[in-house]
Amino acid sequence: MKKSLMVGLLLLLIFISFFVGVNDLSLSRLLFDEGQQRLIFFSTRIPRTISLLLAGATMSICGLVMQHLTQNKFVSPTTAGTMDSARLGIVFVMLVLPTASIFPRSLVAFLFAFLGTLVFLALSRILPGKNQVMLPLIGVMFGNIIGSVATFFAYQYQVVQNMSAWLQGNFSTITRGGYELLYLTIPVFLCVYFFSYAFTIIGLGEDLAENLGLNYSLYRLLGVFLVAVASAVTLIMVGSIPFLGVIVPNVISLMFGDNLRQTLPLTALGGSIFLIACDIIARCVIPPYEIPVSVITGILGSLIFIYLLTKKNQPQRSNA
Repeated sequence: MKKSLMVGLLLLLIFISFFVGVNDLSLSRLLFDEGQQRLIFFSTRIPRTISLLLAGATMSICGLVMQHLTQNKFVSPTTAGTMDSARLGIVFVMLVLPTASIFPRSLVAFLFAFLGTLVFLALSRILPGKNQVMLPLIGVMFGNIIGSVATFFAYQYQVVQNMSAWLQGNFSTITRGGYELLYLTIPVFLCVYFFSYAFTIIGLGEDLAENLGLNYSLYRLLGVFLVAVASAVTLIMVGSIPFLGVIVPNVISLMFGDNLRQTLPLTALGGSIFLIACDIIARCVIPPYEIPVSVITGILGSLIFIYLLTKKNQPQRSNA
């Protein structure tokens, strides 16, 4: 029943997303040959909604995989230095190859994201991680250091405005022909689903995984690779979206359990629902202007994150 409600809610939000914006669109005018309306609909509204679907699903899945790899419910690409490492890679490309196309930028961003995540995982094995809040806190600090380095070079070479405008989570500039790289996240999703059993076992610990015959290090490296690819593509196309990879997997886990194969499609569905809803709010708060969706996800996500922290730390009541 809950799954059917989620599917119905997503379809409703997609329909609303098609018709909410600066330019008023109507279904009747679209059906009866309104040239300008159809141009807006097919050139901006459909690409924007598809981007929201893919980005929301991708960042939620990345958070889910990271949580299994680290055995920590509050780790995600935004709290593990992955996105900040990708941002440093983009600044590097801006300085070294300022005329580079999207593909070289994405490749460099992926390499930086991959290496940054490996460094974080190495830190997670060295530093104390018993407290669920400690590891993401370390990740945030690690990401802030990398982000500060990126900002320093951006200021030093006067590209900070370009970097800030480009990397801020905002879907208002998405048009046909400028978002298709996001389709690369679909093979990532399929790979994660194919290896979901292995990632679930890895989430139970290294000793158990090795006892069951799984190569723990290899599958962990594969998980980092998939997360880095998806995070880099999302950052390049739509910018950084905070909290999405933390709150959606946790909410889905509370509702449906921790089996990755079962919750993976639901996590993708929940991420798309949350991001499209936030984008609709961003378009409606101060019309005809738009607020970047990262602002809305940051506000709502922080409130949900605080709730999850308090729920996690709430002492269990005794039945005695």
